[in-house]
Amino acid sequence: MSDNELQGNGRFQYHHDQLHCEQVPLAELAKQYGTPLYVYSRAAIVENARAFLDQAPAGTLVCYAVKANGNPAILRLLAETGLGADVTSGGELFLALHAGFAPEKIIYSGVGKLPHEINAALDAHIRALHVESAMELALIAEIASQRQQVVSIGVRVNPDIHVETHPYISTGAKQHKFGVSPETAVSLIHTAAQHPWLKPVGIAAHLGSQIQETDPFLASADFLIGLADELASSGIQLEYVDVGGGLGVQYTNDKWEVQSEKIQNWVTAVAEPVQTAGYGLVMEPGRSIIAASGVLLTQVVYTKPQDAKQFAIVDAGMNDLLRPTLYSAHHEILPVIKVTGTSKVPVTYDVVGPICETGDFLAKERPFPPLAPHDLLAVFHAGAYGFAMSSNYNGRLRPAEVLVDDDTTQLIRQRQTYDHLLDGTC
Repeated sequence: MSDNELQGNGRFQYHHDQLHCEQVPLAELAKQYGTPLYVYSRAAIVENARAFLDQAPAGTLVCYAVKANGNPAILRLLAETGLGADVTSGGELFLALHAGFAPEKIIYSGVGKLPHEINAALDAHIRALHVESAMELALIAEIASQRQQVVSIGVRVNPDIHVETHPYISTGAKQHKFGVSPETAVSLIHTAAQHPWLKPVGIAAHLGSQIQETDPFLASADFLIGLADELASSGIQLEYVDVGGGLGVQYTNDKWEVQSEKIQNWVTAVAEPVQTAGYGLVMEPGRSIIAASGVLLTQVVYTKPQDAKQFAIVDAGMNDLLRPTLYSAHHEILPVIKVTGTSKVPVTYDVVGPICETGDFLAKERPFPPLAPHDLLAVFHAGAYGFAMSSNYNGRLRPAEVLVDDDTTQLIRQRQTYDHLLDGTC
């Protein structure tokens, strides 16, 4: 691992051979709060959120995908920045309202909305429920009639556009569970338009996550505009086209880039056809705002040679960061304290956790200076789908989370204690 590879990324940079988040040394945070520890940069979060808002046409609704990272302090920060929220469950709706997102800026997506969740959304008077099946529309219509409340609905359509991403996070092809066919979407919107308590307001698509190219998004936007125009010709004028989210980030350090610039270019490209067609624009970014804004700090516990392998056993595992195990996802890992000079030949390690699963790893076949117990490592781009997908598997405790603002820190989630393992028990 050369010095050229140890430059850090974004708001996480080396100063005097120590990796910092903004102006705070990560080693100090590890000492103060322990490890594993999630650390987020406030400046990076705000910069990426503003990149969407500043580049989008006036009136655009930018709904942060709460599933990416639902920490209440981060949600509050994004709400204060001016974003709306894209929620997929009653719990996420609760978090969004608790964080202060304006109800008229909340869109509720998801294939399996339950009656009590629909009622909660109607109680809050959110912007719209996005429907994903005929049975769901029938249930919403029934509840709306019982309440005698007009409900704004959009329909999520499956455009059958294939994208280059992991199959588990591709959502826009016809074999996927999400959305409905174009023909069904048009039929559902006509049904809603004829119902006294339903108001069709939008049409939406979401192709998946971690998509690097712009062309699929443009194809999806054109597809949605075509459907909206078809509906307009039959007398149904929709208010907005929702192009979803899914803009990818670069997880490898040879491709790291300024995320805010990538966001601006994407927004410009996607917004143009929608604006030209005369529709309002909705987008639902998540990973592109929060991924590069966070790292996971972990500490080496043991090193272990095993035949031809060298293992670095750390105190973070798949229960803390599931993406490598679930998706074979690559996260760059850098030492918190830079080893200078050329006297120590790099060693190739598998970085593994303490969980009783062979699939419990954070990285495989990565070169590091020789590691020893207590060495600190930073797992980059861990802000999205990191803590959000964490669990108590193996009786492990969920880690703490810290938000850094220049040279100050705020503990935004306490580390669990063993008593938390008894939560909900009788």
